[in-house]
Amino acid sequence: MKIILAKSAGFCFGVNRAIQAVYNAIGTDDIYTYGPIIHNKIVIKELEEKGVKCVDSIDGIKNGTIVLRSHGVGKKVYDDINKKGLKIIDGTCPFVKKIHDIVKEQHDIGKKIIIIGDATHPEVIGINGWCDNSALIVESVEETEKIPNDNINEYAVVVQTTFRKSKFDDIISAIKKRISNLLIFNTICSATSKRQAEAVEISSKVDKMIVIGDKKSSNTQKLFEICKKNCKNTINIETISDLLLNIFDKNDKIGITAGASTPPAIIKEVIGTMSENEVKNNNEEEEVSFQQMLDEHFVTLHTGDIVTGSVISVSENEEVSVNLGYKSDGIIMRGEYSSDPNALPSKDLKPGDKIEVFVVRVNDGDGNVLLSKKRIESMKGFDDIQKAYDEKTTVEGKVTDVVKGGIIAVVNGVRVFIPSSQVSNRFVDDLNIYKGKTLEFNIIELDKSKRRIIGGRKALIEKELAAKREAIFATLEAGQKVKGTVSRITDFGAFVNLGGIDGLIHISEMSWGRITNPREVLKEGQEVEVVVLDVNKEKGKISLSLKNNTPNPWDSVAEKYPVGSIVEGKVVRMVPFGAFVELEIGVDGLVHISQIANKHVVKPEDELSIGEIIKVKVLDVNTEAKKISLSKKEADGAEVPTETAQEKPAE
Repeated sequence: MKIILAKSAGFCFGVNRAIQAVYNAIGTDDIYTYGPIIHNKIVIKELEEKGVKCVDSIDGIKNGTIVLRSHGVGKKVYDDINKKGLKIIDGTCPFVKKIHDIVKEQHDIGKKIIIIGDATHPEVIGINGWCDNSALIVESVEETEKIPNDNINEYAVVVQTTFRKSKFDDIISAIKKRISNLLIFNTICSATSKRQAEAVEISSKVDKMIVIGDKKSSNTQKLFEICKKNCKNTINIETISDLLLNIFDKNDKIGITAGASTPPAIIKEVIGTMSENEVKNNNEEEEVSFQQMLDEHFVTLHTGDIVTGSVISVSENEEVSVNLGYKSDGIIMRGEYSSDPNALPSKDLKPGDKIEVFVVRVNDGDGNVLLSKKRIESMKGFDDIQKAYDEKTTVEGKVTDVVKGGIIAVVNGVRVFIPSSQVSNRFVDDLNIYKGKTLEFNIIELDKSKRRIIGGRKALIEKELAAKREAIFATLEAGQKVKGTVSRITDFGAFVNLGGIDGLIHISEMSWGRITNPREVLKEGQEVEVVVLDVNKEKGKISLSLKNNTPNPWDSVAEKYPVGSIVEGKVVRMVPFGAFVELEIGVDGLVHISQIANKHVVKPEDELSIGEIIKVKVLDVNTEAKKISLSKKEADGAEVPTETAQEKPAE
């Protein structure tokens, strides 16, 4: 006897995802499934025993969580559940969900919808609910006769995921004869197509064919129809109790497949019972049991393996379920997902995504395979770090934590400590400014045995600054205008960052006027345009001027304040020998104490006050010495010409 076991037998990805969602939810709330979660009586009964209730309506349910079946539901069901404030766990197969999106999108833009499939099947009913139940539904070529001949309206066609491809092609050909404007979406599940193609191949070369699965399952029944065409001795069983072992002959070549809703446990039960009768593999000429064949159907896992699987789901507590092709699913616990504590699987992953994982333990005691994505990151990251350390190259890491004495940066899953003295080339008061940022740094210490890794940025920053300084010094020259940002202000001036090197604006070069504090003119972070006064490469100093960027007011003093003119000014400073009067910003003149009033003045303060606006007469202007002599008493005593009326001569 030779046995051929279909590789695709049993739970498909979508079904496994839905079942896992229900089991994860048990114990967290009152759990209801909207309709049977899958078409398998054994599974439904087991869930009922665990307290999961199957309902066809949410009427009367006030609290709890509704798990939507893998076949999907219409939009109205979502709306009704949300209106009642109930929680939803969406177990809809991603392939079915894709059809919902297609139908809604095409319906919203005005196209008429045609669904190829069984009108009574929950999946088709759910799909129809995304176009206001307005779809035309056909299951055979004959039923296309009910579709009106239409050369005006646009139609979009989708198909039930478990529909047979050859039958779908025939129906499409018939529809094209009636409708010219047709947009076709082949939404048959790839897993279904593979399963059916495998069933055709196996049933064509065996004496007897066993199809395991619920008789109400559309997927199973289509497999049975396919196999029956090629092998008359095809039987459909739901459990081992339906199987008559005495119908098999020792010389039979037997094929076995199972529907997408058939749990691995049922397949195992059938195989386990039949394993009492050993069968011979004609090719190997050795005895092989059904159980052995089942074990070979699944991949073999060992602790420490690195494997690739498909994401099934991400739970509310951020645990990831992974399909490994093994007899049990794998679980990535929250703490084993990433070295970045802020990384969330629910934001990074979606069902169907491929993921590389490390096998921590094959059986955690509950039958689950414990996995780690973090260890994969760490292994790859450590190799990158070792290479960077050996070759003296840099790495990039994201700062995740600020700890005592420094920060933690994660490089491809590996935590690297950067001491506070190595974070920058200058003291940083608050290291929290780096949190969440990606930094480039060197690996300055690496102890593989202790997994002690220390990074440093100080030398890297200084090297970069030295290169920038060299470039800046090579281009700067006296008299050049440059732009920069005020980086630091002191009592004697302000430092301006010119793109990697600071230059100094001395307080005397900030304004043509008199200032006592640089903060009167500038503030940190302000962008300024300055004039280069001097570049001293040897000492690494650059002198800048802010005032030279504007005209020197003394250049036009002689024209603006001619000798003998009377002008206004503001008293800005008192000295024992007189008072200085500001005529404009940057231009002061002296009123000597003898020129303040037409009387003896002991102190200027007796006649004047700071900030007072007075009229003065210009006595002398010396532009070279930047001195102007002024007189208040002459301005006060000057005759102001006035217009007077002339008397008319007597007639």
